[in-house]
Amino acid sequence: MLIERTRDEIIIRLPSYVDSKGLDRLVDYLRYKEATARSKATQADVDRLAKEIKKGWWKKNRQKFIK
Repeated sequence: MLIERTRDEIIIRLPSYVDSKGLDRLVDYLRYKEATARSKATQADVDRLAKEIKKGWWKKNRQKFIK
């Protein structure tokens, strides 16, 4: 493994035999870190948003699960 840091980015080089499934999970995590790196949202903000989304989803999809 080789990790190189430039002024604008971090470059990670891995051998081709590395497990791609595990690598995909790592890439998903790194995308999350990149997307949230400059966020000013607090955990309470995130929790509130998640609750609103779940509530709206349940209203929209309730009939699919309860008959």
